[in-house]
Amino acid sequence: MDTFTDLGAGVGLKPHHYDEAHRATQRGLWFEVHPENYMVAGGPRLASLEAIRARHPLSLHGVSLSLAADRAPDADHLRRLAALIERIEPALVSEHLAWSVWRDQYHPDLLPFPRTQAALARIADNIAQTQDAFGRRIAIENPTHYLTIDGHDWSEIDFLTELVRRTGCGLLLDVNNVHISAHNVGFDAASYLDAVPAAAVMEIHLAGHSVDAGTTRPLLIDSHDAAVDDDVWALYRYVVERIGTRPTLIERDDNIPAFDVLLDERARAQSMLDAAHAVEHPLHSIVTTPVEVHI
Repeated sequence: MDTFTDLGAGVGLKPHHYDEAHRATQRGLWFEVHPENYMVAGGPRLASLEAIRARHPLSLHGVSLSLAADRAPDADHLRRLAALIERIEPALVSEHLAWSVWRDQYHPDLLPFPRTQAALARIADNIAQTQDAFGRRIAIENPTHYLTIDGHDWSEIDFLTELVRRTGCGLLLDVNNVHISAHNVGFDAASYLDAVPAAAVMEIHLAGHSVDAGTTRPLLIDSHDAAVDDDVWALYRYVVERIGTRPTLIERDDNIPAFDVLLDERARAQSMLDAAHAVEHPLHSIVTTPVEVHI
């Protein structure tokens, strides 16, 4: 698949935007949803998703497979998600490098873990089981960090790269997560992006964040409740200039604005993709005037 011509910039799909999303005609537009909201046999929400899928590509971005947990993914969850994948035929499927289930208790968050050798083996097995269940490759998203955790055997980039090597999975590069983590735990965001294995990146996420000023050093919070920050836009331009065009999503999960506002942000991402594409394929951007030939 030509990732630029088939999927340009997309937006997260919310129920109150179904009608506008269905009518939208922008080139390369696609939509992403959390599959947990659609893993049912029928009903109006699934019917709306199928209607939009008839006109636009979709992506499924999971939040509860708990791939970094101390056990295999829940078999019933995998089965229901696989059925949705078969029904919707999404262009992309992704999950987080995090855990949310512990001793049969579900915690509604995406929680961190030490990147140990044992964690690497366990998560690789979980990804392999997931891909076998879906019959397709998935993308794994880099996490957001709020504090330094001890006990790592691997750097984050090396850990992700090794998961790609062992399982054949791809990466979902969340640029907002990189910016937030760099601020919160103290590393250089550009250096992180330089180290990302470009060939493995299947999708990019952009989102807004908030500031928790109630700490000694203010924390950035991955809240998805605001417009994309200018610093994140700068990092996005930097990364697409380095790795080339990738399907790019504007995420917004709270303080949801009007659909046109989301499309304006989406247009900004699309313009950066257009610019990167022109550099990658300069001959495609040349407009020529037809010349009449006389024989």
